[in-house]
Amino acid sequence: MSFMLIYLVGCQDKDNENANNNAGNENDTGENSNEDTGSDDEEPFPISIMTTTHNPEPPTNDSPHVKALGEYTNTELDLLFVPANNYDDRFNITLGSGELPTIMLADKTPSFVQAVRDGAFWDLTDYIDDYENLGELDDVIRNNVSIDGKIYGIPRTRPLGREAVIIRKDWLDHLDMDVPETIDEFYDVLHAFTYEDPNDSGEDDTYGMVISEYEGPWDDMQLWFGVPNEWGIDDNDKLYPDFMAPEYREALDFFKKLYDEELINEDFAVMDPEKWSDPVVNDEAGVMVNVADEAHRVQEELLEVDTSYEGAVDVFGTVEGPKGKFSMPTSGYSDLLAISTTAVETEAELHKVLEFIDKLSTEKGQTLAWNGVEGEHYRIEGGELITVDEDPSLSETGSSLNQILTFIPEERFIEKEETELEEKEERVMKENEEFVVENPSEALISEVYALKGSQLDDIIDDARIKYIVGQIDEDGLDEAEELWLKSGGQELIDEMNELYEDIQ
Repeated sequence: MSFMLIYLVGCQDKDNENANNNAGNENDTGENSNEDTGSDDEEPFPISIMTTTHNPEPPTNDSPHVKALGEYTNTELDLLFVPANNYDDRFNITLGSGELPTIMLADKTPSFVQAVRDGAFWDLTDYIDDYENLGELDDVIRNNVSIDGKIYGIPRTRPLGREAVIIRKDWLDHLDMDVPETIDEFYDVLHAFTYEDPNDSGEDDTYGMVISEYEGPWDDMQLWFGVPNEWGIDDNDKLYPDFMAPEYREALDFFKKLYDEELINEDFAVMDPEKWSDPVVNDEAGVMVNVADEAHRVQEELLEVDTSYEGAVDVFGTVEGPKGKFSMPTSGYSDLLAISTTAVETEAELHKVLEFIDKLSTEKGQTLAWNGVEGEHYRIEGGELITVDEDPSLSETGSSLNQILTFIPEERFIEKEETELEEKEERVMKENEEFVVENPSEALISEVYALKGSQLDDIIDDARIKYIVGQIDEDGLDEAEELWLKSGGQELIDEMNELYEDIQ
């Protein structure tokens, strides 16, 4: 179990209501983003942005697509790209300096939470719905990005229903089996993949499912049994940790059965996650619970081995359990575009910045930021997208601007034609949204967890692994739960319920 998204508060709350207080008597002169912000008689609005990059040579302010994006949004852009491996340090240094850019890429880290509570960033809760694109932000993601029930940054959205099951379709076909639709059918497939020679080698050289030391697949699969997502809500509207749900032990019994019958790899608890897909590619394992878009990467690796593996991989979202279908959601975002209250002093200026972010989500805005300028960074030939990969004469400086895109409500840039498997991945992720289980604690900021969370998580994670491999029994699970409560778990439960009650 991981309570990854509950962070340290830092120092005490200074009880700043929100950054609107800084704009007290200003008139709201912002315009809805449906209107053209690039009128001839209006000077470009200056916007400075600090964001991350994975590109050793990110674009400069003089790059063609930066200029084109500025012209399209009627802004004067000043971009600071910070290498991803140094971003956290640079973020904290910038916060400490007090000289903040208009927009900063931020995550719900302790320093950002404290800065929010100190009034350093605008509360955007009541503004988002004023904009055509931003107003379509998913409600689950709104909850996930919030701090103390308020939204302090526009999220760079990601698919909520990304978790899925990748399966060797050629093995299914060889055994005349279908994609499983229930937990029982899932077990039957794993058993057949282990004991019925699915790769037709004539050897006892396969097993059902590969799992690495990354605990994600266990978290995903226990939801199939009806276990809550990190925290559940009881009949009295009180929060309780997922491992206290009765369905949790039912799930653990299933996992133990898979281990005892050798349907999963014996070394799962120490397997390097970087090598997670190797057994699927090497004809050793037939299933992995991972993100849906890993399916086409596995397929590509198989094709590098032998072109006869065409169509060997399939993907599906979830299976039906005793209480229905459930799927583990992602957080639905990767970092936030937070707007500084020192660089943006008035509501009128705030609306200018939000208009800019909203316009980034239009088809033209996304195309300029993701693909670049046509003829400079890409071209369309015979209806197909040609990039620097196919034509080195095209500039590589088209990347890194995508780090400021929110993709609200959807991706609209120019993409290459997808394979059938990639198209199915997209369908699976979309279908999964119907079954995702919201984490009711996502917006809560816990001091107890910040101090003791790692220790508490280890107690439960270790007990789960020990139970699966037979090192402890149900009494051992009881002892681990009691240790968790004594080590700060009860304190965490009490605090979480106080926080939860405050935002209801």
